[in-house]
Amino acid sequence: MKKLFLVGAVALFGAMNAQTFGVKAGMNISNLSNADDTKSLVGFNAGVFMNAPLAADFSIQPEVLYNAKGAKYDGPGDISLKIDYISVPVMFQYNATPQFYLEAGPEFSFVVSSKAKANGMSGDAKDAVESFDIGVGLGAGYYFTPNIGLTARYVAGFSDVIKNNPGDSVRNGVFQIGLAYKFSK
Repeated sequence: MKKLFLVGAVALFGAMNAQTFGVKAGMNISNLSNADDTKSLVGFNAGVFMNAPLAADFSIQPEVLYNAKGAKYDGPGDISLKIDYISVPVMFQYNATPQFYLEAGPEFSFVVSSKAKANGMSGDAKDAVESFDIGVGLGAGYYFTPNIGLTARYVAGFSDVIKNNPGDSVRNGVFQIGLAYKFSK
């Protein structure tokens, strides 16, 4: 039993030592599916991440991000819906090379604020949108140096973002591109 405890403690210490922490920020290009006459809306994302190796070529990367999503409506006037989230993606990464990785995983998002804008007037739309969104992300990244990298990801939403929606589900879809910085050990 003592040997098992010792092996577990050494493995846990090794795993904690192998973790890398970092920050990331970038641009979102988002839209809402099944919403008539919508165009993409440009927003941003920013947050922190922890990357922990699971095996030689695989790692897990949980993140906490501020995500600005939504859509513009293509028609007369300036009409848009902006939904800001705190998102928690949990990405499973395959490290194809030491610099390049592919990733996939779930993203859990919680609404922070929602604003509707029409012809120069804006108002709170938080009561019209669901407070939780879940989706799946697929992406890739490349580190130019051991610390600085370029990231790209598409997140497809699974849940309807509009409360009490009688029609087809309106879902988030967002393409993200940005920079990541890993802190040195």
